[in-house]
Amino acid sequence: MHLTKRPSVLCMFLVFVVSCILVSPGNCYTTVSPPQKSCKDSGTTCEKCLENVSCLWCQTNGTCMDYPAKQILPPSSLCQLSQARWGVCWVNFEALIIAMAVVGGTILLSIIVCCCCCCCRKRPAGPDRDEERFARRREEMRQRSEDRKQDRRARHDDIRKKYGLIPDSDHPYSKFENE
Repeated sequence: MHLTKRPSVLCMFLVFVVSCILVSPGNCYTTVSPPQKSCKDSGTTCEKCLENVSCLWCQTNGTCMDYPAKQILPPSSLCQLSQARWGVCWVNFEALIIAMAVVGGTILLSIIVCCCCCCCRKRPAGPDRDEERFARRREEMRQRSEDRKQDRRARHDDIRKKYGLIPDSDHPYSKFENE
């Protein structure tokens, strides 16, 4: 089976490869982690606070607090998104969300465009423009040839009538037959 003749097979193969890359199995090891300190005890600097991944640093009041795990985004009553830091100190939470949305949207858009190019593009059912143009030219040439052939036949018939080679009753120079 040739892949270019079956775009749906190619598209499914592409989706399978992309999903395998994105959802690759990780190695899970059970390790005993040391008991984690509370975020309030982590220190007074952003770097010390964010060493613990479950902590959130608020830039406005300079406090380290536990990340609200039950909510995706920290509420504004806890800390404004533009002042919240999580993961790294140099990126605020608002910019992190925007950057992740742009990257995710770009990936999603590229997958959609790729699927449209590979799967949804259909070849035209009829002949292409060049074939239509050649067929039109061929038909015009055939028609002109037929017209010339009929003109030639008409001239030849006129000459035959003129010299009496074709019997014609209404022709004034037709031969008289003795009866």
